[in-house]
Parts: sequence; C-alpha cells; structure tokens
Amino acid sequence: MRSFLLGTIKFFSYVFSIIPAKFRNKLIFSLLMLESRIGSPAESLKRLYLLQDDFQRLLSERAMAYEGGEHPKHRLMKYHDFFVENIAPNSRVVDIGCGYGAVSRTVAKSVSGSTVFGVEIDEERYEQACGADNPTNLKFILGDAFEVLPEGAADTVILSNVLEHIENRTDFLKRLVSVLVPTKVLIRVPAFEREWHVPLRKELGINYYNDRTHFIEHTLDEFKAEMQAADIKIDDLQTVWGEIWAVCRPA
Repeated sequence: MRSFLLGTIKFFSYVFSIIPAKFRNKLIFSLLMLESRIGSPAESLKRLYLLQDDFQRLLSERAMAYEGGEHPKHRLMKYHDFFVENIAPNSRVVDIGCGYGAVSRTVAKSVSGSTVFGVEIDEERYEQACGADNPTNLKFILGDAFEVLPEGAADTVILSNVLEHIENRTDFLKRLVSVLVPTKVLIRVPAFEREWHVPLRKELGINYYNDRTHFIEHTLDEFKAEMQAADIKIDDLQTVWGEIWAVCRPA
C-alpha cells in the first residue's frame, strides 16, 4: 500500500511538473482565492489556517531534506549557542527530551570536559541519536524523564522545546530539581506572543499551537508564573525567534 501511494505521488508530481512553475503557482493561488471567498470571513479563515498548517508541515519536510536530514532551524537560529554559552567547562549535563541528539552533540563537542546525557522517550529518535557520529562523552538514555534519569547530580539541565509537551509541568520541574539537583536549568519554549496569527486563531476557536502535541505555548507572564510555582528562579530571559530562552536555577 505504501509503495503504491509513493508511486502515485511520484506519477502526479511528474505530471504536475510539466506545467511551468509560473502557471502552477497561479493555479494554486487561484484555488486558494476561491476557497477564501466561500462562507463568512471567520469560516474561510478557519479553513485557510488549516491549509497553512499542512503547508508548514510540507515546508519542514522539504527543509529537512534540503539540510540533509536535520532541520535548518538548528543552524539558522543558532540556539545551540545559547546552551553552549551558558554551560561551564567540566559540567555534567542532562538534556531532557533530546530528540535525535542535535543539541546534546553540540554541547558534548563544544564544552570542554563535559559529560552529557540525552534522555529521549521516542524509540525512533533515540535510535537515530545513538546511530549518529557521537563523541565519547555523550550517552543517550531511552525512557520517560518522569521515570528514567541518569544517576547522580547534574550541573545543568537542558529543556529545549520540551516543557510545552508536558501537561503537569510544575511537578515535572520539581522532580527534575529534586532528583538531579542542578545549579542551572536552561529552557527554550515557543512563545504565545510571537505573531498576531496566534491570538486570532485562539479567538476563532481553532488550534493555535505550532505542534498538536503541545499543552501550552507560554505568554511571558505564564512562563514566569510556572517557574515561580516550581520554585525556580529566572536569572535571564529573552525572546528570540518567537521563543522564550531562559537561564534559570532552583530557588
């Protein structure tokens, strides 16, 4: 079935490619224009936003293919630098929800004397992380961070686009601090106040998260309140690329 579907996509892609790009674009825009004029402005906006979500998924897939398998946001946003610059040499680092290990690898390679543990719940991503060109000071652990954490204290905990995927964030943060006893917690989350489309989508009653597995996308006030509830002090906070980047420590 999968091979049939891929073959069908390949066939129609070839047929569509025969039409010059200029006319293809005009055809697609014309169809979207017609779609936008059906029903009330609110109804058409809802449908257009759903189409935008599909378009964003296509952009991400093509962007990763362009980059050779890793999302170009790692390179363009340079958010790895935020983590590296806030980790002292010889630190013991735990990267929670490390995905396929991009940030973990950068930290392990860039911070001298560091020991890095990447924890990932998704088995496919974990296998991808383990199969990469990893330095000897980096180890990956498969499991839920609520249940599986490396033994011993950590100097720094990394939460890069992780908190928004967790429903009970206060208990989660308190557990991390209790078990790992870090002196520093580095957090990166998507910001609610990143563009006007977000509150409009919320007003329309449709999904306004940039990932359907998110439980929240924080306003600055929400983020500060959650850190206070978890007894975590914010030492530095900045908004970059529509995200909140924070240097924190247990209070």
